[in-house]
Amino acid sequence: MFFTLFWSFLKIGVFTFGGGYAMIPLIERELIDRKGWIARDRFLEMLTLAQSAPGPIALNTAVFVGYSKDKMRGAVAAALGVIVPSFVILLLIAIFFTDFKDNHVVEAMFKGMRPAVVSLIAAPVIGLARGMNLYRIGLGIVAAAAVWRLHVSPVLLIIAGAVGGILWVVYRNRKKTQKP
Repeated sequence: MFFTLFWSFLKIGVFTFGGGYAMIPLIERELIDRKGWIARDRFLEMLTLAQSAPGPIALNTAVFVGYSKDKMRGAVAAALGVIVPSFVILLLIAIFFTDFKDNHVVEAMFKGMRPAVVSLIAAPVIGLARGMNLYRIGLGIVAAAAVWRLHVSPVLLIIAGAVGGILWVVYRNRKKTQKP
């Protein structure tokens, strides 16, 4: 399982440009559609947890998935798989960047990649919205508007969401136990 987790996340890390959010559709396709390791709703829960934990979302997701499959060994395998490609690519860029930093072709390539990266970031948002009801989508829109227009700290919204979720579960559990 160690090598399988490492290899799956290595492939994701090698073929993803644009950061952690761009990796989400690849992680989802590999883990849910191809491997069948986790259910879609469980993936959404892990993704939510990965977003609220400190650190890069792709790394957090890899660690959570790896841990759920093979405990600490799985977490290490998945983390290494997602880190190694970025480390090697950044190392090579750092070594050779001075040779082509002013090259107009390279500059044009990076500008051309921007729309693809934007679509890779938009795809998981749309995909995640499919698994949610209208109430949750509405809450997401309100939260995004609060951050964007009212400059509310995302940290405060995460804390409010966590407290709201806890209160909702407590309310539901009390309601279930009070039924005769």
